[in-house]
Amino acid sequence: MTDHKMIDVIWFDSNRPLSPTEVTTFAEQGLAITQADITEPANTALFSAQLIVVTLSQSTEELKELQSHLAAANSSAPIIARVDRSNFELGIGAMREGALTVISQGAFNADEWAEVLELAQCQPVKNNSQQAFVFADPVSRNLLALAERVAEVDVTVLVTGPTGAGKEVLARILHDASARHQGPFVAFNCAAMPENLIEDMLFGHEKGSFTGASKVQPGLFEQAQGGTVFLDEIGEMSFHLQAKLLRILQERSVVRLGGQKAIDLNIRVIAATNRDLKAAIAQQTFREDLYFRLTAFKLAIPSLSERPKDILPLAEQFLSQQGGGIQTLRLTRAAQLSLESYRWPGNVRELQNVLVRGMVLANGAPIDVQHLLFDDIQLADSFDSRPSQPQENPFAQYASSRTAPAKDSSGVWATPQASTEGLNETVKHSEWQAIMNALSGTRSREHAAEQLGISPRTLRHKLQRLREQGINVTRAYAR
Repeated sequence: MTDHKMIDVIWFDSNRPLSPTEVTTFAEQGLAITQADITEPANTALFSAQLIVVTLSQSTEELKELQSHLAAANSSAPIIARVDRSNFELGIGAMREGALTVISQGAFNADEWAEVLELAQCQPVKNNSQQAFVFADPVSRNLLALAERVAEVDVTVLVTGPTGAGKEVLARILHDASARHQGPFVAFNCAAMPENLIEDMLFGHEKGSFTGASKVQPGLFEQAQGGTVFLDEIGEMSFHLQAKLLRILQERSVVRLGGQKAIDLNIRVIAATNRDLKAAIAQQTFREDLYFRLTAFKLAIPSLSERPKDILPLAEQFLSQQGGGIQTLRLTRAAQLSLESYRWPGNVRELQNVLVRGMVLANGAPIDVQHLLFDDIQLADSFDSRPSQPQENPFAQYASSRTAPAKDSSGVWATPQASTEGLNETVKHSEWQAIMNALSGTRSREHAAEQLGISPRTLRHKLQRLREQGINVTRAYAR
């Protein structure tokens, strides 16, 4: 058994701790045992465990509690339940509650644990990060190749890119491709809460350090031991906290609020921003020394418009996920061309929003160009102005009429007549048609906005834009 790679095991047994001799015996079988108390959910060893062993005495409640801790730690470590040999029902209950296998409490010999070791080694590592990022465009493929090389070196990384481009996804790829992939991935948005709460969340606190601090609370840096901390929106961090972060990066240790003892850290830090940090340095809103600490290696994610071959694969992937294998969701060729021509100022996040609206408006039918509502109100400036090939232009059927049409026999707003004004005008008409259909179906602006996936304020803005363009928006449907 010594040929096996050592497996990090967390051992929970509130009744009987293992003796040094027993720990040595397990080590000879390839199991590196760390004993812990299940009543301490913040136990940092839990985050790096490859295998969990828990002793059950009366019920499966400890197993359920342990699973909740693992879920919070984003850990997929398998659980081995130890039960009394005579308590057959408890063993069955443990298996039903998700234990990988059940073994007798008295099992300490090599033969009985050999199977456990093999089971643990056969457990697949969950790695779904790349599924959230498409690498169809050559630009994306080059980025992936570079990220995988950077992941092998345990250095601090700064990920830059516009909002919605997928910076956290790239950070997860760096983590999953690194030697720390078995450890936790802890993500934190530096712009999401007030400074005092950020400090408490990151650094933790000691009992009694402030009013309401009734117990010791490890911070996120401690919780990420053996893994990766991802600091999103690092450019929004206050100057005060920047100084503390710099010290952590320099000394690889953290002091909890109200504490005196420095706690050693074994973590990798990945930061991300959509801001120009060099400009922030010039404006004295970001520390230059912290910038150089963060940029041991820098990865830049291009905007979606700079990797156009990712657009349709991303759309297809999202629709496939939303369909859940039950419903087939697809785009017409006209819709595909519309997506490819749009410049996507909101990047991947905007693409998902547009597709969600399209799914709602299509109502199970193939998503066509008239179902696509884009976030950017200034549509004419957001589309590729390059002319399409005449034989590939599916938009010739759409019109340039500047007046609201009558309803057809089905009660739906009729599509304008033929036009040669191109894609920009087509999209305007498609948006206008979707808005009028929504208003017609609900006769309420609020309900129409909800159906379209936009706010009532945005809908009012769009209606005003239509009026300014000379389109007759009937008051009965635009209140």
